[in-house]
Amino acid sequence: MFRKLVNDELGRLSVSEFKTIEKAPVVVVLDNVRSQHNIGSAFRSSDAFKVEKIYLCGICAVPPSAQIHKSALGAEFSMDWEYCKNTIEVVEKLRSEGYTIVSVEQAENSTSLELFHCEEGSHYAFIFGNEVHGVAQEVVDASDLCLEIPQYGTKHSLNVSVSIGIVLWEIFSPCA
Repeated sequence: MFRKLVNDELGRLSVSEFKTIEKAPVVVVLDNVRSQHNIGSAFRSSDAFKVEKIYLCGICAVPPSAQIHKSALGAEFSMDWEYCKNTIEVVEKLRSEGYTIVSVEQAENSTSLELFHCEEGSHYAFIFGNEVHGVAQEVVDASDLCLEIPQYGTKHSLNVSVSIGIVLWEIFSPCA
């Protein structure tokens, strides 16, 4: 038999406790993500995997927002985040701080996600792009590598919030 756990049994941290715990050496960068629901989902997944910070760039909406909150379920309060109009400025800042810049995109010479392994002691910035256009080419050009999620159907297109969840799940254990 299986009994669903109730919220009190999940060992959830308070926002103040979450702010003080050690985070994975990972940041998430959203490059012109249009949907506030996708942005909220990025907050929620980033909280779940103890991501250091989220950067919202370009046309991304920012909290406070009822639509972001609807998907984030309060993770917009626990996660550190910053808005920057220009994604390249964020890439340059993170590179100067020692982050490896990783665009999650279908690209020539990309690395398939299952072949990627975090190096111990390294810090990573994973960039996720617009729902229609993906990560901007200039951002891909400025990246240290591109990760591609293998896909086998007819679409070869995942929702950006799904991609964030898949990538964070895959890299979490070796990076945490």
